[in-house]
Amino acid sequence: MFAKSDKKPDKFQWKSIIKTNIMILRVVGLWPRGAEGYEPNLYTLYSAVLNFVVSCSSIFQSAYIFLIYTDLQALAAIIFVIFTDWLAGVKVCYFVFKTSILKEQMTELESTMFQPKLAQQRVFQASVTSWRLIYTAFSVLTIITLHLWTFFPILDGTVKEHRLPFWAWYPYDAHSSPLYELTYVHQIISVWCLAMANVNMDALIAALMMFISAQCDVLSDNLKGLTGDDFNDKLVECIKHHKRIVRFAANCNRFFNEIALGQFFTSSASLALAMFQLTLVEPLSSECYSLLFYVSAITVQIFLYCWCGTDVEVRVSHLSIF
Repeated sequence: MFAKSDKKPDKFQWKSIIKTNIMILRVVGLWPRGAEGYEPNLYTLYSAVLNFVVSCSSIFQSAYIFLIYTDLQALAAIIFVIFTDWLAGVKVCYFVFKTSILKEQMTELESTMFQPKLAQQRVFQASVTSWRLIYTAFSVLTIITLHLWTFFPILDGTVKEHRLPFWAWYPYDAHSSPLYELTYVHQIISVWCLAMANVNMDALIAALMMFISAQCDVLSDNLKGLTGDDFNDKLVECIKHHKRIVRFAANCNRFFNEIALGQFFTSSASLALAMFQLTLVEPLSSECYSLLFYVSAITVQIFLYCWCGTDVEVRVSHLSIF
């Protein structure tokens, strides 16, 4: 058994791991400053206006269903995107109303109890690296899909016919200038904001699971060091740490349980519908490529939840041997 270093590490900044997520969520109006939730200020107004503008696009796309619901092929061409938009909108609302819980968890994570006591206790960096790789893959696939959706009418030449990136019903003639150009920009801004919010909400939820597994690693190492004259004091600290981890995990579950359930259901349905649509489009067309990248992004999205959830299960099972 090799000797452990007793060097005490500098304070570990857990929030630094998710600083990119926080920055993007702040841009899309989902991360107010401070330790509390939303307050009556300019940022709350900005968030409300932005989310209203974004939700209008989803509403107009949903209204189009009533015009083509009898045409299975036309319905299949838009329904998988609308499913994704619906869930993303629900997640945004859920995120807004439960921001205070998430802020409390972030404050709890920076407490002394959750800090690694020794340098070698930062072995959880492997979990952090895995999370970052999956998050990067998810982000890249989503951005490629968004670019293909953005330029789809240009790539296939239908922009000359004033075709929009997404089929939708509008209470005005959206195919005449300048309303066409304004509607085009509105659809693109909306889908980019919604997609970026969706990706980073999912990544943040996965990060919470990764933090739980990291704390299990730290506690496991503390349990291995239960020796010496201060055995009782160390044991009491480990028990307190375990209780805090359990409470942290329970609060995290309270935050994202319903989101995870809805995500698995909607992602599975969207995946099936998108793959069905792949059988109908022309092979190697721009629409075909956008569907392929969409399917890949949704697959990685599901994998993100599964990987981080399984990682927690593995770390908890390691703790059970003590």
